[in-house]
Amino acid sequence: MKEVATIREEEKQEFLAAFRTLQGLVDDVLNPDDFHKIKENLASAVKSDMLYRDKFGLNPILFDLQTAIITAEEIGLNRASIVSILMHDCVAIGVIDIEYVRREFGEDVAKIIKGLLRVNDLYAKNPSIETENFRDLLLSFAEDMRVIFIIIADRVNLMRQIKDKGEEEERKRVATEAAHLYAPLAHKLGLYLIKRELEDLSLKYLESDVFYMIKEKLSATREVRDQYIANFIAPIEQKLTEAGLKFHIKGRTKSIHSIWQKMKKQKCKFDGIYDLFAIRVILDSDLDKEKQDCWQVFSIVTDMYRPNPKRLRDWLSVPKSNGYESLHITVMGPEGKWVEIQIRTERMDEIAERGLAAHWRYKGVKDSGNKLEEWLKDIRSALENQTTTDEQLVDQFKVDLYSDEVFVFTPKGDLFKLPKGATVLDFAFQIHTNVGSHCVGGKVNGKNAHIRTVLQSGDQVEILTSPKQLPKRDWLNIAITSKARSKIRQSLTEQEMKVSTFAKETLERKFKNKKIEPDESVMMRLIKRLGYKHVAEFYKAIAEEILDLNTVIEQYQEIVARDANPSAFSGEQRSADTYVATQQDDRTLEGSDVLVLDNNLKGVEYSLAKCCNPIYGDDVFGFVTINRGIKVHRKDCPNADRLREHMGYRILRARWAGKGSKQYPVTLHVVGHDDIGIVNNITSIINHEKGVMLRGISIQSSEDGLFSGTITVMIADQQQLTQMIKKISTVKGVKNVTR
Repeated sequence: MKEVATIREEEKQEFLAAFRTLQGLVDDVLNPDDFHKIKENLASAVKSDMLYRDKFGLNPILFDLQTAIITAEEIGLNRASIVSILMHDCVAIGVIDIEYVRREFGEDVAKIIKGLLRVNDLYAKNPSIETENFRDLLLSFAEDMRVIFIIIADRVNLMRQIKDKGEEEERKRVATEAAHLYAPLAHKLGLYLIKRELEDLSLKYLESDVFYMIKEKLSATREVRDQYIANFIAPIEQKLTEAGLKFHIKGRTKSIHSIWQKMKKQKCKFDGIYDLFAIRVILDSDLDKEKQDCWQVFSIVTDMYRPNPKRLRDWLSVPKSNGYESLHITVMGPEGKWVEIQIRTERMDEIAERGLAAHWRYKGVKDSGNKLEEWLKDIRSALENQTTTDEQLVDQFKVDLYSDEVFVFTPKGDLFKLPKGATVLDFAFQIHTNVGSHCVGGKVNGKNAHIRTVLQSGDQVEILTSPKQLPKRDWLNIAITSKARSKIRQSLTEQEMKVSTFAKETLERKFKNKKIEPDESVMMRLIKRLGYKHVAEFYKAIAEEILDLNTVIEQYQEIVARDANPSAFSGEQRSADTYVATQQDDRTLEGSDVLVLDNNLKGVEYSLAKCCNPIYGDDVFGFVTINRGIKVHRKDCPNADRLREHMGYRILRARWAGKGSKQYPVTLHVVGHDDIGIVNNITSIINHEKGVMLRGISIQSSEDGLFSGTITVMIADQQQLTQMIKKISTVKGVKNVTR
């Protein structure tokens, strides 16, 4: 049962304090009698006994006062927004109506209240954001952009107060919405402080163990971090003071949520995150000298510390779409640590912290709301497009909020824009289709990189090509841009057509040499008999020498002979066109023939397949080739499924006998933190392992503090390999070891 929102004794002091705080913040922007009218209407609402506490037991009037304070102090909205927050509940319960609001407070207040009431109605019907009401919710946002700011402030207020209130399930629902809708929305509007707080609070309620673990780690390392910052900024402060600049410097630690995201992305522990803070130089500059002063600071700082030119971000010349202006540089500080420095003015800093609403506080800044209005028009346009389903709209909105772009340079300095997550392969196709088609890898910031390496903004990328390289099917799992994927598919289709055409011509020449005129219907029956569903697969098998041409012709002649003289084959119950070689015969063969792999085996020619490099103890099978004896494959070989599907009649069961008395080459893939001595630790373990020999090692480091590489060892059997992988995995800093 709902509880009427009477004012409890313990809430009276909170009411008085909140009212005084709000009055101090907005007294200069409200009309002389605004507060008097607001108090009267709120008193009437309380007396009506129609105001109820929410699921967390919060008093709605006190809650609205607190939301109004956040809106005024942390976002910077003015009279219409503040009055709307305080009066919308009075309209909702019927103490006053919209006409009264319009007459007493103005059209702006009435318009905002209508938007707020519409959102409240949606939540009353369904307290979670579902696809069926998302369209209406966004439409109510778009009626007046101030509604967006107020709803975000409302959610921040709620998240601050629910730690020990209500049921856990309800807290998690609210926290999930904050993380997936309100935090990205705040980010889009440039409300970075609020976005940061929403993300941290969401993590606190959803993954409390992680939140408090990182919080404790930050507290434990704070003294060392503060000392480093003090040593770093001391010479900068001296030089800037000598230059006559008015400024202050502050160091800010990354948010707990941001650190957790980095830990998950880099798959490392807290100790593996090095860029825990950023330094901000905030200037007190006149509007017409802002850029000049910022670039002067840039010059002074880069004279003292070596900058990384690839990490320069100039949002002074071209601000972000949400109004963000700043100059970001990364320099090499003491102890060889990279430190990010953000250079901006007081005006820019307030916009960065409070978002576009902060524009309104500064006279002389033109088009303060245009960028936000453009975004709202895009949302409105998507909503009005009736061909877009609700599900597509939600996906489109989420992508718009979360997506970002990366800017990548060629060695000559040409700039390319790619979607976040783009790889070296995507960049190659972005340059030119021919470059992408022949790409074998690249160099990212001067270091060799695989085609699947994900690019970051500021990377300088050189593409390496080979005329022998052609697109492969697994490239579709690497490329993310539509251009690259479409060109890869096109090339694969062309390759398959060329292969099929060549194989078909080769087979036709073989028929001609034997003076056989091939019949199309017989060929189709033969293809079916051999277990191929498509003609292209049949010719591909011929081109790859999986099928022998003489065998194909022999079976073709057998079908023709059956058709010409059926009585000669009367003992058989099945006709050739219904015979499928991969069914009963396959099972009979596997059940009766077992290849025993032994060093003393004589009379049988077999070898280990290079595609999967089996070793003693692996689960294996044999495959009878046309003219190269029996190939032994691991059962998890990448080619195993294709061989079983198309040529099951050539599969032999196989098992090892005796003991492994020879060594086999095995390649291991290793990923870990790029710490000093880690490679020596790995090689030391291998060298001390009896019966194991290191054959080759290739390690590459990346800028994110990780390394990846391959290690080739000579090893006796599968059991020894398993033990070796376990031992390497225990080396401090190693994250993953796979065969």
